Amino acid sequence: MVEIPGNLFPRRLDKQLPLATKAQGVFIEDENQKQYMDASGGAVVVNAGHGREKIARAVYDQILSHDYIHPSMFTTHPVEELATCLAQKAPGDINRFYFLSGGSEANEAAIKLARQIHIENGNSTKYRLIGRWKSYHGLTLGSLAAMGRTGFKTPFAPLLKEGLHIPAPYCYRCSFGLQYPSCKLRCALALDEMIENAGPETISAFIAETIPGATIAACLPPKDYLKVIQEICNHHKVLLILDEVMCGMGRTGEWFACDHFDIVPDIVTLGKGLAGGVIALSAFGVRETHFNAIKNNSGNFMHGGTFSHHPVAAAGGLALIEILEQEKLVQRVKSKGEKLGRLLEENLLPLPQVGDVRGKGFMWGIELVQDKKTKIPFNRSLKTVEGIWELLFEKGYLVYKSTGLAGVDGDAIVIAPTYIISDDQMEMLVKAIKAAIIEFFDS
Repeated sequence: MVEIPGNLFPRRLDKQLPLATKAQGVFIEDENQKQYMDASGGAVVVNAGHGREKIARAVYDQILSHDYIHPSMFTTHPVEELATCLAQKAPGDINRFYFLSGGSEANEAAIKLARQIHIENGNSTKYRLIGRWKSYHGLTLGSLAAMGRTGFKTPFAPLLKEGLHIPAPYCYRCSFGLQYPSCKLRCALALDEMIENAGPETISAFIAETIPGATIAACLPPKDYLKVIQEICNHHKVLLILDEVMCGMGRTGEWFACDHFDIVPDIVTLGKGLAGGVIALSAFGVRETHFNAIKNNSGNFMHGGTFSHHPVAAAGGLALIEILEQEKLVQRVKSKGEKLGRLLEENLLPLPQVGDVRGKGFMWGIELVQDKKTKIPFNRSLKTVEGIWELLFEKGYLVYKSTGLAGVDGDAIVIAPTYIISDDQMEMLVKAIKAAIIEFFDS
């Protein structure tokens, strides 16, 4: 293990990382002036590109105007305006937005909100949460209990309130050994089965990523999957929480990913790209009827946070939305995302180790397998995706790793570039990924 310099407790303890000194547009530069194309937006965060002056100035001006204002004492223009902007873009009557710092916080707050909504409506026996296996909702204890990524949960299992989980809509590796559409969405019907078996009177909410991101590498659910899920939730008076921390804010070619499926969840969570990655900001949005249930009964959501409703973060979010609107970047993601998908499919699917290419907009997954017919994954001990990632890193390309797609084994690469990536840069990226995969398996 490399000795850690200084006093930082870093994210990586097994290696010394290069020092980033500059980031502009699609590129990050290190202390040796080496440039890296940011083809994953970090952790699928940076959407409008690095170094946006408009966001920097908005944050700067807000700090000089009024910086920390406690939300139980005052409201502020940036917070009010950002909520209005999001409500205008959100589906249905999702009209109320509550701002926090990170996606884990937003999901944890959404889980608590669902519980309180049931209490206000006289359904106090509804307290249990259902999630999906192979999901990711954050690393605080509540969101960790909700998620279905086993490797992250196991070390902390004694600390967690055990949740209920159903299989993900992962058609490439169907848990039921079926094929869509003849499967009749067995994975969605599993929710009804779980609710019935656990007791409908005990189930508060079902939480799911609208389009799963890193854990099963941008695996788009069938078009009618979420409609069936919502029908089941409505039937049992279970609230639907859609996690759009990764796939929201235009990442899939719509402001809200649930717009692809023509549904309106009860609660939706946002984060990551909500302020373009410039400043920590997340949110949940909730339907007006649920907001009123709390307002007209107890009067307050039993939640809080020192940095909730922060005007400086909200100013950054407003500036990000202005950029996305003025430069029509969400529309660009929709059109250019189709081109990126075609490039990935045409160049990578013919490779013997690429089992699947899937995604939407500027969020794509490339699943790697030993055998394309049997879909046998690579053993995790081989660290396949880590090896390919290192080759790409050396060549100056940043992608995101996905592991544990098939039990504890399995590897995939996630591509999630900034919305301003050019056609030439997309072609360079795909060629580099192809070359790295070939080099890794030929070595």
